[in-house]
Amino acid sequence: MDHILAGARLDRLPISKFHRKVLYLIGAGMFLDLFDVYLAGGVLGQLVKNGWSTMQLNASFISVTFVGMLIGAFVTGLVGDSFGRRFAYQIDLLIVGIASFAAALAPSMGWLILFRGIMGLGMGAEIVIGYATFSEFVPAKVRGRWISLLSLVANSSLPVCAILAYFIIPNLGWRYMFVIVGVLALIVWWLRMKYLTESPRWLEAKGKLEKAEQILSDIEHEIAQEKGHSLPVVNADHYQVLTSEKGGSIWELFSREYLKRTIVSMLYLIGTNFFTYTYVNWLPTIFIKQGISITTSLGYTFVMMLGAPFGSLIGSLITDKFGRKPISIIVFILMGICGYVYAISTTPPLLMLLGFCFMLLLYIVCAIGFGIYVPELFPTRLRIRGTGVANSAGRLAMILNPYIVVWLLNSYGVQSVFQSLAGYAFFLALVVGIFGIETKAKSLEEINRGVAV
Repeated sequence: MDHILAGARLDRLPISKFHRKVLYLIGAGMFLDLFDVYLAGGVLGQLVKNGWSTMQLNASFISVTFVGMLIGAFVTGLVGDSFGRRFAYQIDLLIVGIASFAAALAPSMGWLILFRGIMGLGMGAEIVIGYATFSEFVPAKVRGRWISLLSLVANSSLPVCAILAYFIIPNLGWRYMFVIVGVLALIVWWLRMKYLTESPRWLEAKGKLEKAEQILSDIEHEIAQEKGHSLPVVNADHYQVLTSEKGGSIWELFSREYLKRTIVSMLYLIGTNFFTYTYVNWLPTIFIKQGISITTSLGYTFVMMLGAPFGSLIGSLITDKFGRKPISIIVFILMGICGYVYAISTTPPLLMLLGFCFMLLLYIVCAIGFGIYVPELFPTRLRIRGTGVANSAGRLAMILNPYIVVWLLNSYGVQSVFQSLAGYAFFLALVVGIFGIETKAKSLEEINRGVAV
């Protein structure tokens, strides 16, 4: 046996309970991962208000988070492609869970910042391994829709976090936000260890054909029993026959074959990271500095953050119909317009409406970029590396984000922050339009056929 056509066999399977199980298990971990990211806004606002922290310490908290996430994303890229997807996700949630309990017990802001950096290691790993692994299980013709659904599950944590922060932080204190993450992270970690399997595509790429065949046969048998009829015939067209692929070097991502794809993926995720965390981490603090109470500030933020799940839902409905590239271009242009209008608006109701619209548009491209487009751009042997490098670029930009935002706020005012976001959105529309490729409804093997396989 020199090949098993894992990609062709997985792509011809009908959607089943197996796919939903993988969606829920990966989605639960990503939900908690993003919940942990998003809780920073409410927690930091409260810490400034009660004198436990300052704007400068808040900036350090956010930067240390992204240093950890950068390292986590980069290391996961190497570990996930070398030792397996399952090995990588055995570690990330465990780190998040334990570090969250430690953060809840932090005796000072310095200790909280340290534990947040450790948390960041697991948080950066989860987003990389989650989307890339799920893309290897879902059939090509519905991959965009189902990965967008994964994004919807994950990004539902944004309004959930906002509403929990609204009730918990003023009444019970900020520490309970970390306790929630710690308890649930360890529960999901145990469920994943018990029920989530290794990617057959990765096993075949590494030449572990017997193990890949065993997992594939179990999946096929389970789905055939559920559907009550035989499975469709395997169509090997457009699928490379993998025979113990070499692991590939990370520097191959910057070779002639992959350079454009790597640049597009890096710039795409730099933008979506910058947009997301400027809004999520800084809006409550900005409102409080303008004299708005912590409760009202969190209420405003909650309304705006409702755009996130709606954006992910819309992304799931349109990405397989209209394609990744044209949707990205149009949405980035609309984000630029919305960001510019937000910068010159002053009335709270209009700001909330514009904030909601911006978040809705942002999470359409987040669902497409993080979950679908970037992992699709790289072959199996480089997928976690490529996704990890792109995410690392986003995290590197985020290390500078809090200092850039503080500088803009102190030097030029609130308007300059949102004008900067608008300008980068227009720039991304241009980048994707010139250098992006379309991947809609193509198998992962077909997308990368003829590109340094």
